[in-house]
Amino acid sequence: MMVSILFSLSENISADMFCSVFCRWYWQKEKREPYVKFMDTNYPPGFSYEDFGPLFTAEFFDANQWADILKASGARYVVLTSKHHEGFTLWGSKYSWNWNAVDVGPKRDLVAELAASVRNRTDLHFGLYHSLFEWFNPLFREDATSAFKTRKFPTSKSLPELYEIVAKYQPEIIWSDGDGDAPDTYWNSTGFLAWLYNDSPVRDTVVTNDRWGTGTMCTHGGFYTCRDRYNPGHLLPRKWENCMTIDRHSWGYRRDAPLRDYLAIEDLVKELAETVSCGGNLLMNIGPTHDGRIAVVFEERLRQMGAWLEVNGEAIYGTKPWRAQNDTVTPGVWYTSSPKEGKVNVIFLNWPVSGILELGEPQAKIGETQVKLAGYKDLLKWVALGEKGMVIALPQLTPQQLPCQWGWTLQLTDVN
Repeated sequence: MMVSILFSLSENISADMFCSVFCRWYWQKEKREPYVKFMDTNYPPGFSYEDFGPLFTAEFFDANQWADILKASGARYVVLTSKHHEGFTLWGSKYSWNWNAVDVGPKRDLVAELAASVRNRTDLHFGLYHSLFEWFNPLFREDATSAFKTRKFPTSKSLPELYEIVAKYQPEIIWSDGDGDAPDTYWNSTGFLAWLYNDSPVRDTVVTNDRWGTGTMCTHGGFYTCRDRYNPGHLLPRKWENCMTIDRHSWGYRRDAPLRDYLAIEDLVKELAETVSCGGNLLMNIGPTHDGRIAVVFEERLRQMGAWLEVNGEAIYGTKPWRAQNDTVTPGVWYTSSPKEGKVNVIFLNWPVSGILELGEPQAKIGETQVKLAGYKDLLKWVALGEKGMVIALPQLTPQQLPCQWGWTLQLTDVN
C-alpha cells in the first residue's frame, strides 16, 4: 500500500494498498534473486501472485484515523492510488471483476471510505491516482504485440475505469501514471481530458498531471512531474511536482527496511524547502501495510512535518518563488515570497554556531526593513552589506527554546 503526501503550495497524499516492485518480477516469473528464494522459502509450490489477493486483508484500515494523520501532517490535498500497475482496484470496479478490494481480500470499498473520511473530517482536497496500463492484462499485452494498432485494453478496461471513478468519487485531482510505452492516441487521453474539463461533474474543480502517454510527461498537463524524484534545483516556468519516497528505496512497505533507509525529518524539510523555492510541490510517499496500517515511522514523519509547518507554514502555503531561489553566500538557505504580505521568507537549514547568519541576496533598507524569526516574538537586529546582502543576529536560545528543531524561517519585510 502506498500513500503519498504532497506539500507546498498545495499538499497531497496517495495510497496503493497492494503492489510493490516485487509484484512485477514475481508475476512475470523471471528468475530474479532474492525474490525466487524468498518465495521458495516462505510460500508453498505453485503459489501465484493472484494468491496474494485474499492475503490483502486491511483489517486494521481505519479511514478516520488516516484522515486525522493526514490532517496533522499539514497536507492540503490527498491522492489515493485507486489502482496501480498490477490492476487491483481499491473500489469494486465492474471492469475489474474478482480483482478488486470489494470482491477479494478486504471486501470493502476503500476508496469510498477514505474519500468520506477526508471530506467529513478535514478540509483537504481529495484526489485519485490511476495507472493507465497493467503489466499482465492479456488485452494490454495483445495490444502491445500489435504495436498498439489495436485498442482493446483502453476501450474495455482503462478508460471505463477512469470514467467510473470520476462519476463515483468526484476527485479533485486525477494523477495518471503508467503509459506502458503507448502514445496518448492509444489511450485517447485528449478525448478523456476534454470530457473531464468540459462535461464531467468535476469540470470546475479538477486538476491533472502530465502522464497521459509517451512524450507527454514534462510537456503537457496541469502540473508537471517529469520523472520520479524530480528535483531540478532551479525555477521552472510551469507548476511541477517532486514525487519522492520517505523510504529511500521503495514506494511500498518493506518489512525488512532498516531505520537508515528512511529519510529523517531534517532531510524532508530540506527537500520541501528546495522544492517550494523553485515553484514545485512535494509528493512525499509512504507505504502502509497489507493490513491497513500507516507504520509508526511514517506516522512520525507526517506528524513531524505538520509540527514544522505549524511554525513555518507562512513560508510554504500560498507562497510564490522569489527572484532568487537559494542564497549565493550561505549554503542551505532557500527563499520564497509572500506578495500579499510583502514578505520574503528565508528558510535556513543550519543554525550557525556563531549566531550570525549572512545572506547574500536581500537588498535591505535601513530604517525600513524588519526581520522576524517565525515562532519568536521579538524583531531581530541586522546590518546591511552594501547595496546587496545583510548580516542578521539570531537570538541566543537553548535547543529547548528554539521555535522548531529542523530548519527555521526568517520573515523579511521591505526588502527589494
